[in-house]
Amino acid sequence: MRLTRRQMLATGAAALLVPGRSRAATQTLVAKPGEVQLAPVGLPATPVWTFGGTTPGPELRLQQGKPFELMLDNALPEATTVHWHGIRVPNAMDGVAGLTQDPVLPGAGFRYAFTPPDAGTYWYHAHMNSVEQLSRGLSGPLVVEETDPPDVDRDEVLFLRDWRLVDPANVSPDFDNHHDMAHAGRLGNFVTVNAMTEQRQSVPRYSRLRLRLINAATDRVFELATSGLSGAIVAVDGMPVEAPLPIGQIFLGPGQRADLIVDVTAPEGEDALVADVFRGETFALASFTVTAPERERRAPDIPPLAQNPAQALALDLDAARIEPMEMQGGAMRGLRSGTYQGEQMDGRALATKGQYWSLNGQVNMPDAPWLTLSAGETLRIPFINATAFPHAMHLHGHHFREVYQNGTLGLWRDTILVDPGQVREVAFHADNPGRWLLHCHMLSHRMSGMATWIEVI
Repeated sequence: MRLTRRQMLATGAAALLVPGRSRAATQTLVAKPGEVQLAPVGLPATPVWTFGGTTPGPELRLQQGKPFELMLDNALPEATTVHWHGIRVPNAMDGVAGLTQDPVLPGAGFRYAFTPPDAGTYWYHAHMNSVEQLSRGLSGPLVVEETDPPDVDRDEVLFLRDWRLVDPANVSPDFDNHHDMAHAGRLGNFVTVNAMTEQRQSVPRYSRLRLRLINAATDRVFELATSGLSGAIVAVDGMPVEAPLPIGQIFLGPGQRADLIVDVTAPEGEDALVADVFRGETFALASFTVTAPERERRAPDIPPLAQNPAQALALDLDAARIEPMEMQGGAMRGLRSGTYQGEQMDGRALATKGQYWSLNGQVNMPDAPWLTLSAGETLRIPFINATAFPHAMHLHGHHFREVYQNGTLGLWRDTILVDPGQVREVAFHADNPGRWLLHCHMLSHRMSGMATWIEVI
């Protein structure tokens, strides 16, 4: 449903969200322009677009299995929506303008209502004119809390993203940069965690932390490392792993998440770190200055989290349809031709329209679905990357598992990073009726060709 701002105010809905954790059943979130001090003090604040007056937007804390309602009030100069990345919502609540809902026009509103079935780490972001709107700041963290949460001393979200700043602290307006679209995407020159260049805080030694890492960049792949922290990866893309995994180096493509449970083991007076590894150099993102211990260290074993309902869905690999998806185009490999808006075009003609990529020869969103699936059907998709760049393939409304060459199954995910020349096959149980977007979450690639949709009936 769409409401005018006057109608929304007349309903007496909840007050504007403020930064921090919220458990309210009904809330109002205003998308509006604002400012944030991204650049070092002494330089100007950066004009941004915000949810609730901040970027990232307010940290939403939902309860697994409990109804949630949110009124979006659009005070921006253009239309927008909210997509709940990774959450299995009813199709009408998915927030994809033109596919699952009408755009929310300036001065209008939209009521989102759903019950999150799966606990975990997710995020929300605009899903219209996505490169510009996310680059300007329209995203925020969303946590669905378990009914029986793990024993930790702190539960922290690390919301990672980059910015392209110019003159000296404005968001660069080159959102339709054709070089970006045909290459690795819109890569920024300034990285933040929770809108800070480095988040610093003090923690007692032997504290146990749950760190929720979210890659909210439009196109950047983050390589992350830790120091002075001992523990394990307990979930990816919101889904608990069956047995906690060694941390090592963590690669997060755009849209991907990872949950760590770690003990602070660095000596008192030193810093434990979560760091960004870029071109062989390490840059601190989150620093935990270690103070005197307040307790003895727990047993080092990290117990697994309880599995989510999504992970109980059966995957019938033997009876599954297999539908390959080949990714083509981009710089160096080139897109010779493709079907765009119902017309077959050569690569030169497509480039004039800002279209550089295709999925199975289709350039950007077709009128008809790529596939129509029956509810309960299992689908296997081998993603074939015939381009010179990685792609983070994201499916709305469902989670999938990777299918290895020996037939075993990998982790549950909603976004998978496929490197150049690589084939990675996934399988999912089509249990959620509706029209669901399937696209590259390098949003510059999605804008310039890498998007399609499926229908579950």
